[in-house]
Amino acid sequence: MITVEESGRRIARLQQELLNKGIDGALILLPIDVFYFSGTRQNSVLWVPATGNPLLLVRKSYLRAREEAMIADIRPFPSSKEFPALFGEEVRKVGLTFDVVPVQQYNLYNKLMPGREFVDISGINREIRSVKSEGELELMGKAGRALCGIFSQIPEFLKPGMRELDLAAEFEYRLRKAGGEGFVRMRAFNQELFLGMALTGTNAVKPGFFDGAVTGQGLSAASPQGSSNEVITANSPVFVDYTGVFDGYIVDMTRIFVIGSLDAELERAFATSLAIQRTVVAGLVPGAICEELFFKAAEMAEQAGLGRHFMGAPGENARFVGHGVGLELDEFPVLAQGFKVPLQAGQTIAIEPKFVFPGLGVIGIENTFAVSADGGMNLTDIPDDIVYL
Repeated sequence: MITVEESGRRIARLQQELLNKGIDGALILLPIDVFYFSGTRQNSVLWVPATGNPLLLVRKSYLRAREEAMIADIRPFPSSKEFPALFGEEVRKVGLTFDVVPVQQYNLYNKLMPGREFVDISGINREIRSVKSEGELELMGKAGRALCGIFSQIPEFLKPGMRELDLAAEFEYRLRKAGGEGFVRMRAFNQELFLGMALTGTNAVKPGFFDGAVTGQGLSAASPQGSSNEVITANSPVFVDYTGVFDGYIVDMTRIFVIGSLDAELERAFATSLAIQRTVVAGLVPGAICEELFFKAAEMAEQAGLGRHFMGAPGENARFVGHGVGLELDEFPVLAQGFKVPLQAGQTIAIEPKFVFPGLGVIGIENTFAVSADGGMNLTDIPDDIVYL
């Protein structure tokens, strides 16, 4: 739960950025952004003036928002006639998160607040949210321990002859029983994910829309991602990649299992994944440039003769090796080509060097780390080794 003090610190950071940019205030519309700053995910709009006290306007549920929110001024959402009176004539420039606000909503507030200029604060918002407080890191550590607990149980229920879907269902059942919330929020337009995936053999190689190294077959063209009815067989990698969502916060991890033995090329690629992870994690220090860490990972893959398989099937490669996680799966920062920003202490990143081999399967590792002066602090800390059954 967000405290009054935590909410106040977050709002103060936003207000400072608004002042720096000459913006008179911000309308926060996306529910998870409202939650981050206020402590409630109820259907609300949060007004944060550059100076002064914030205002939470609640459509539903007003009663629950009153119980949850750390904002002092909470009111029912006003009528369209009453709304303009909430903002003085001094409010001329208003921030919106253009990355997620639909055109319909933009037009609505443009009509409700005539004469104002709307400007994009997407980058400001995402930058603020990328740096986790001590309380957020504690919540993510708790989520990591819970998710690790489910991964540790896989040898108890992974059997030959199971379908991918059976393995996924057993994992998800246990995750839900452990208190997993299941809302894997993503900010990117047209991206979606159902908890994670359990994949086997060549089915894991199936390309798809998801902006990551691995997509899976899924169950239909309407749901072309994740586990399928494919049967798990011996001597083939079983790729298990899942999120754990607790208290709203997401951690992300992958482990490899095999019933029997594994192709030598896949074992060599796995060793390369571990080497890349070690190098990148050592570099997760404040001031390190995100793009440079990606280039180093890609260079190591090339030096191992595995570049064309790195982060996707040949021709379908994703151009990143790590992505920010928190209340959303695709937060800042991104260890990717073109992301030339320095890391900051407290940022949390899922590092996932993976290799995709058509005809053989998928191999790799993923853990969630926090940036610190000593390198990445592992929040999903169980052995990385392939588990042979």
